[in-house]
Amino acid sequence: MILALLPDFSKSLHDSVSHMFDLPLPVIEKLVRPIIVYAVLVGLLRLFGKRELAQLNPFDLVVLLSLSNTVQNAIIGEDNSVSGGVIGAFSLLAINWLVAKMLFRSPKLTRLVEGRSTLLVRNGQMDEAAMKRESLTTEELMSAIHKQGFTHLHDVKRCELEPSGTFFVEGKEPSTSEREYSEMMKKLDELTSEVKSLREARSS
Repeated sequence: MILALLPDFSKSLHDSVSHMFDLPLPVIEKLVRPIIVYAVLVGLLRLFGKRELAQLNPFDLVVLLSLSNTVQNAIIGEDNSVSGGVIGAFSLLAINWLVAKMLFRSPKLTRLVEGRSTLLVRNGQMDEAAMKRESLTTEELMSAIHKQGFTHLHDVKRCELEPSGTFFVEGKEPSTSEREYSEMMKKLDELTSEVKSLREARSS
């Protein structure tokens, strides 16, 4: 009985495996689609500013999470095969690797693609024009400053929004976290010195 079922099982397994790896789209199309979508997304993120990358509020996060679903069909087309997924992933990784290499070798191209950092605060004074250009509210800026350990705007010497969407904050005085770190390192140095002295005393 079991032997009689083996041919049917073998045929079913063969059909399933063939279906998994059967490409409904040409390979060249599978390679080109991710490259086009990649280039368009980089351009759109560059156009709409750095706040999308910063994810300053739930709406920014929703946009980024939705982007993957929005462009999914554009990348894979009508293809759910394993081969199509592998080719698409290879294409995305390859184009990202090439872009990273190009940006590493050319600082000018890096500035062109990624843009420059935006100075938001200088010596405790907020740049209203820069804030408006980046579509940042005062509340969002203060939230970013608070995360860096600064309480008030006048405590900040310099605050920049980097092309990657991160905030660089330099204080007029060391922040709370920086002071705590300095105190911890100072105590660690003192403890190291004490341990060294004890070892020297025992050896002598």
